[in-house]
Amino acid sequence: MKKHEDYIEKELSNLGACIKALRKARGDSNYEQFAYKHEINRSQYGRYENGEGLRFSSLLKVLKSLDISLEEFFGEGFEEE
Repeated sequence: MKKHEDYIEKELSNLGACIKALRKARGDSNYEQFAYKHEINRSQYGRYENGEGLRFSSLLKVLKSLDISLEEFFGEGFEEE
């Protein structure tokens, strides 16, 4: 069971890192301002970037705010090891 938990934790961390990198690449250096501008709860968005508490519906809202599709988002950085 620990192996599965470690895998999930690692991939959630990767997910958060990708969201953060995309936000910064768009020129939004402050996550709180980005969240406010896109009507996403600021503290919750901070957890998303840390790979915590991200539901699929929330991911879709974040990706729409970043103007990126699911295909583009998952196309890089989530390769199997």
